[in-house]
Amino acid sequence: MDNKAMQKFIEIAGRIGSQRHLVAIRDGFVAIMPLIIVGSLAILINNFPPFGAFHFVEWMNGIFGDGNWQAVGGSIWNGTFAVLGLLVTFSIAYNLAKSYELDGLAAGLIAGAGFIMLVPITADGGLNMGWLGTQGLFVGIILSLVVTELFRILITSKLTIKMPEGVPEGVTRSFEALIPAVIILILLGFFQALMIVFAEQSIFEVIFTIIQEPLQGLGNTLPAAMLVSFLNHLLWFFGLHGTNIIGSVIEPVYLPLIEENLHLFKSGMSAFEVPNIVTKPFLDSFVFMGGSGTTIALLIAVFIVIRREKNHPYRQVAKLSAPAGLFNINEPVIFGLPIVLNPVMLIPFILIPVTLTITSYIAIATGLVPRTVAILPWTTPPILSGYLVTGGSFRGVVLQLFNLTLAIVMYIPFILAGARMMKRNEGKTN
Repeated sequence: MDNKAMQKFIEIAGRIGSQRHLVAIRDGFVAIMPLIIVGSLAILINNFPPFGAFHFVEWMNGIFGDGNWQAVGGSIWNGTFAVLGLLVTFSIAYNLAKSYELDGLAAGLIAGAGFIMLVPITADGGLNMGWLGTQGLFVGIILSLVVTELFRILITSKLTIKMPEGVPEGVTRSFEALIPAVIILILLGFFQALMIVFAEQSIFEVIFTIIQEPLQGLGNTLPAAMLVSFLNHLLWFFGLHGTNIIGSVIEPVYLPLIEENLHLFKSGMSAFEVPNIVTKPFLDSFVFMGGSGTTIALLIAVFIVIRREKNHPYRQVAKLSAPAGLFNINEPVIFGLPIVLNPVMLIPFILIPVTLTITSYIAIATGLVPRTVAILPWTTPPILSGYLVTGGSFRGVVLQLFNLTLAIVMYIPFILAGARMMKRNEGKTN
């Protein structure tokens, strides 16, 4: 790739990464991530597997009675994963409105109200709770963007009620949002009525059938996982935050997949039997160990290769980067070694994660390792994450150790080549 093509690629990728609506989607998911993690851990605790002779569930049942203590985790699930679509709708609308310097709270509340309006009604007159969760994610994303854009147009066209000076700011904002809210909710009401009359099904069912279900099926494949891994690291190589740029695209696809695994695991299904292999925790725990590029393996490779030269630049960067790398924070090594725009590191930085995606997929698809049934904080160190995401299985740890060993072996020749090139360049300058 020549310099002109490289600059063009960086420019296009940068524009995509800073595009207002994609940023709002990304930030919307990031904002609710603590709730997602809490809901996931609650189910993991409710169904924690035996640890040798110690049976956690039986022990808790003996203290609190059969299943009584699990009601706590069930309630946490109901307040997180069970209403994830609604939470995302509010969060994205809020972030998009704030990017326009508008009232984010008003936009989020209107979008949330609109989401509820569109949810199908059950035979007994209640909301169909199935669509409030991850099955309603795509409707939530589309609705939050559309509602916020309508809100922006109506607010900027002065279709608002102006309050006199001296009225509290909160009251002023509420009345400014009144007319836009009325117009938007009436439009959504007409839309819902038209869907019932002409389509005889809800927009949730239409979007799920046409968009969400096919994308989830495609996302849960090895080629899709390899593509995600490749693009993420290609962007990082050019100094662009690949995780953030593609996050707004993959989150709506991979969250429902892990949610389905979690729901079935909660119902008593084994982690070996849940349906989905490729999920966000699959990539985070078995591929992105130490951060993008599996850079914890790179750091170990540096310490192995450069043992005697204590002041070697690679070793100095590795020493400074190692503490953060244990918690999957790898910007120090990416920009300090550097990996960014370093032709020596291009091949391993992209090839290794794609290779680990393949080995992990095969290990899980063949039943050697359980599938992922938990979402953890992204800073969870390797080994611990492998144990927890597989529902408390040491097979997950073994897979992580295998992948780390493979990555170290693959990084070593390139560390040697980089060190030799650095020495040669130093010789020329001297």
